[in-house]
Amino acid sequence: MPDGRSALHATRLVIYGRDGILNEYRADHVKAPEEWVPVRGALEAVARLNHAGWHAVVATNQSGIGRGLLDMATVNAVHAHMNRLLMAAGGRIDAVFFCPHAPEVECDCRKPLPGMMFDIGRRYGVDLAQVPMVADTLRDLLAAQAAGCQPHLVLTGRAAALGDDELRRLLQQVPRTQVHEDLPAFAQFLLEREHSTASVPGSLI
Repeated sequence: MPDGRSALHATRLVIYGRDGILNEYRADHVKAPEEWVPVRGALEAVARLNHAGWHAVVATNQSGIGRGLLDMATVNAVHAHMNRLLMAAGGRIDAVFFCPHAPEVECDCRKPLPGMMFDIGRRYGVDLAQVPMVADTLRDLLAAQAAGCQPHLVLTGRAAALGDDELRRLLQQVPRTQVHEDLPAFAQFLLEREHSTASVPGSLI
């Protein structure tokens, strides 16, 4: 059983969805780098957590590949653009995990299935129960729940249009979900929780 010291210094990792969380959601997919437009404050929020020691990984469904709407070269160019903008804000994404399959393909990596999160857990050697996962859809919250991650909903992207009743029904399906106005609010929550936990003698984050 790991001792307190090894647990305390374990990799701190956040899994982010992409569209609607880091960048403005487009129903027609992001098909070129210039179409990847950051959500206000999102890149700075990732950078703030980076500076506090949190690693960042993206897990995203990219069915446009399977549908023939974009190719791998385009996806790589979009993510290179994303990383340049994030670096300019002082942050970084360690890795991007994505499902390229169309919805009708039977794969285990397309959210709401948890395959990508399990891959991330193995890659980083982390206990997914200690990993916050940020979403803007029920689908992604269900993936977080299935993987055993900590589910967090930001009210940007597709979640911005949720009415009170819709939000209530969503939270009933994933009852452990923490709700935040946006990614900066999530970052503030995580840092405050970390500070509060660290100030309790003998506690682990």
